[in-house]
Amino acid sequence: MPLEGVIIDVDGTLIFSNDAHAQAWVEAFADYGYEIKFAEVRPLMGMGGDKLIPKIVPELNADEGVGKQISNRRKELIINKFSSEIVATNGSRELVQEMKDAGLRLIIASSSTSEEMDVLLKIARVEDLISEHTTSSDAENSKPAPDIVQVALQKADLDADKTVMLADTPYDIESAGKTGVGVIAFRTGGFSDEELSGAIAIYNDPADLLRQYDRSPLAKMASHHPNQIRHSAVQ
Repeated sequence: MPLEGVIIDVDGTLIFSNDAHAQAWVEAFADYGYEIKFAEVRPLMGMGGDKLIPKIVPELNADEGVGKQISNRRKELIINKFSSEIVATNGSRELVQEMKDAGLRLIIASSSTSEEMDVLLKIARVEDLISEHTTSSDAENSKPAPDIVQVALQKADLDADKTVMLADTPYDIESAGKTGVGVIAFRTGGFSDEELSGAIAIYNDPADLLRQYDRSPLAKMASHHPNQIRHSAVQ
């Protein structure tokens, strides 16, 4: 089917933020008396807080009590402490601009809060290019549940078989797969190719995909899109 739209993850995909999020979780848990190692949390990046918190401390719930306080503390740390350390992945804005110029409908799919989203999109330098996005308030369950991707499809009026997702974690791939959306994965999230094996393609970063745009699934699937602008790949 011809490609009509692209769902885009932010953390680890457009920005190098997975380590920062993991460290924010470590510090947030510590603030409430839980000694959690970075190595315990880092492999769970890409998983929403509602799934991560009880996985780390089974008696906690992200929606109430101490679990909710820890979740709120993590958000504060990302916005007020770690955001200054986060940078965009190579080619993130340029790839988004290319897809926009090609006439593809673009929407961000993230479990971040709206406050975080404003900060993270500015770091990625794409806030002026993508107007539609999801946040944690849009879905009852976060990744790897399919809710966020389903909401993104509905908001952008996209069919799953005419859409791909750009992402960086196995949880994104699982979430999108449950909706029938294929994922183009980036290694920028810190996961191995084996962990990303469910993706339809894997690239080093957005710049790598942009260099190979004409040979990528984006170009092949969009080959019949009436508004597509051909990109001359940089060798």
